[in-house]
Parts: sequence; structure tokens; C-alpha cells
Amino acid sequence: MLDKFKKHINSHFSFLNKSKILIAISGGLDSVVLTHLCHQLNLNIALAHCNFNLRGKESDADENFVFQLAEDLNIEVFIEDFDTENYAKENKLSIQMSARELRYFWFDDLAEQLQFDYILTAHHADDNLETFLINLSRGTGIEGLTGIPEINNNIVRPLLPFSRDEIETYAKDNQLKWREDSSNTSTKYLRNKLRHDVIPVLKEINPQLLQNFGKTLGFLQDSNEVLEDRIDDISNTIITKVSEIEVQYSISEIQKLNNSKAYLYQLLKDYGFSEWNDIVDLLNAQSGKQIFSETHRLIKDRDVLILTELCHSERSEESILINNLDNSIKTPFGILFFDEADALFGKRTNLIYVDIEKLKLPLTLRKWKEGDYFYPLGMTGKKKLSKYFKDEKMSLVDKENTWLLCSKNEIIWVINRRADERFKAIKETKQILKIELRN
Repeated sequence: MLDKFKKHINSHFSFLNKSKILIAISGGLDSVVLTHLCHQLNLNIALAHCNFNLRGKESDADENFVFQLAEDLNIEVFIEDFDTENYAKENKLSIQMSARELRYFWFDDLAEQLQFDYILTAHHADDNLETFLINLSRGTGIEGLTGIPEINNNIVRPLLPFSRDEIETYAKDNQLKWREDSSNTSTKYLRNKLRHDVIPVLKEINPQLLQNFGKTLGFLQDSNEVLEDRIDDISNTIITKVSEIEVQYSISEIQKLNNSKAYLYQLLKDYGFSEWNDIVDLLNAQSGKQIFSETHRLIKDRDVLILTELCHSERSEESILINNLDNSIKTPFGILFFDEADALFGKRTNLIYVDIEKLKLPLTLRKWKEGDYFYPLGMTGKKKLSKYFKDEKMSLVDKENTWLLCSKNEIIWVINRRADERFKAIKETKQILKIELRN
């Protein structure tokens, strides 16, 4: 296996030969073998072990084992203790998910602070098959059937082509010692049930299961690449606007496609939506209808679908008081600068000139609300903001992110859109105040 592993590294991960590497090690068979293989190839490695304190003395014994292994191989080792159960309660996560988060957060911190180029994990072919079956049983798109990625940012998994049997044979042939995790024998977890009860039966039916599964993964990965290329091509015409707070999709362009539902799934699958029939129905729904996931919102607005993060769509009641006009002020939408001016220069949406004598401090920055009205610059009468928004064909997201600069209860400026006639500076104005918004 050592020769096979060396060839695999040189052909697929040659960059590891000149990299500073951190190996995630539990003390179990897989990570111990990965450590020995990398040590045999003289790679520049250190070890990182997490003690999740979930199995009492057994967890401490794992920690001691890893520490001794590092000493025997003369390798630097980092060990961290976690209060996993408390973390799970505080963050309302499962123990498994909590351990995963704690593990990778810590690995990332180590890599950043100590300048490790890559983090190696010991996932292998059997792990890949288990993940495939888990995703298949829960329902997934093609991306959930393409297996564990060999490289994911700075995470590298060089054992993925190797089976658990190959790894165990190597360990026994080289008289390696490792720790057995007693929790791995329990079948209360889906992964363990598949490992102990399902996959052995599949291997008995077809001894070439892992080899054939590897071929299938290759075909699925190739198909997924073709699909992603197609989505990239159509995105150029479907996506009509991208900003910090929203993405807009052309409904007419989506409706031109065969099987709109499939394309909508590919465009939106990363945003947590699950009710795909409802999303398809959104194409023909009334303007203003919304569908939510845990993290995002999709809105029908005239001839587009608008995607926003929930944090951007929440209406904020927060207001900001401005007690003097001598300084700039940082706001959620940019920086407002206040300067006295000698004359009026040009017209821009991000800049207004007002008569200081007409202002009453403190000024207030706030979100708009129903019933608000102003006197649009250049007009003689007043206008409700809701009517102004409609005339300007502003989307629901644009409205929700509109801020007002006010003097007492009167609007001075619909920020970055329209000033109010009542406060404008004219040539005869004695003190002109220039208010400018900069991003």
C-alpha cells in the first residue's frame, strides 16, 4: 500500500511534498495509518487531536495514545479539549454536528496561526460509500451523490481511493497499534448501521462493490460538471442583478427553459429551500408573494424573482440620532458627510444641498414606515412614500432597505434617491449644508 499511496500522492497531490501539513488524528485505525504513510514519505507533518470528552476515560486514553505516537515518531502534536455536550446545548446542535464544528474551527485556527498549508483527514473509500448511501436515503440532488471531495479548500483526503480492508491490512502487516472507538459499534447512528448491517451484505452480493462504486462516482462527477457548465451558461441571461443584498432572476428567461423546476433547483439549491413545487408556482404568483428557507427569502416582484438573506430582509426599527453637523457619521448603508458649502454644484442622487437654518437638531436617520410622506424636490405638492416607491417601480427589497434623513418628523432626504423641496438650498441661502453619501 505504501507504494500505491506514494504514486497517488505524486500524481494527484504532488503539492503536499513541499507543504506544511497538519494531520487530523483520532487515534483510530484510519488516521494512524495515514500518519505512518505520510511519515514514511518524509512529508512535513504535525498532528492535531481533539478530545471531545464524550467517553470518559476512553477519550483520555485516546489522547494519551496520540501523544505517545507523536513522541515515537518525533512529530509535533497539538491536543485540544472540548466541552462538546455544553456546546451542543448552547447551539442547539446534535453531538455529532457539534464535534464536527469544534473540530474544523480549531483546525482552521491552527492552520491560520501556525501557517499550515493543508489539513489532511483520513476519509477512505468505505466512508465515501457510507456518505453516498446516507445522502441517497435522505433525498438529494446529484451533488449529494458525487462523494466526499478529495480537495475542499485546504482540506485534503488522500486515502479516498483506499478501502478499509486495505488500510487494516497495511496496519497489521506493519504491526501498527491503534485505538478502537467503542461508539463505532453502536448502530443507533445511521452511519454505523450502514457500516455494520447494510454494506457487508452489499459486498457479499458483489465483492467488486467498492471498485464499481468508484466508477459510478466518476460518472456522476463528470455529469455534475456538465450540469454546472450549463447552469453557468444560462445564469448570464437569467440573473439580471447582483448586489450585496439581493440577486434577481428573470422570470421570462426561466420560463423559456424546459423543466423550469430542475433549473430552479440548480440555481437555488444552496440557499436551503425545500418546497420546489411552491417555488415553481412563484413564477406565476401575484407580485409580493414570498417563500422562506431558514436562511433566505425568495420574492416574486413583477417580472423577477428576488433572493435575499433573511438578515437583510428584516425591517429594523433602529434609528440613529445626529446631534451635530460637524462630523461624518457611519451608517448601515455608507458614510454621511456634512460640510458647509459656498455654492450649489450639480445634481447627484448621493448628494443634496440644504438650508441649515431650516434644520432642527437632532436629525434622525430611520427606515421608512407606512404613512410617511414628503415633498419631492421640484414638485409643489406632497406625496406618500408608498406612492413614490410604486411610481419608481421599486422592489420590496429596495423599499425595505430605504432610509430617511429627517428633521423632527419631516423628511429631508429619501437617502440616495430624492431630496425634499422644503429643505433645499437656493442661491439666496445664507448657510448651505452639503450632505453626501459615500460607500
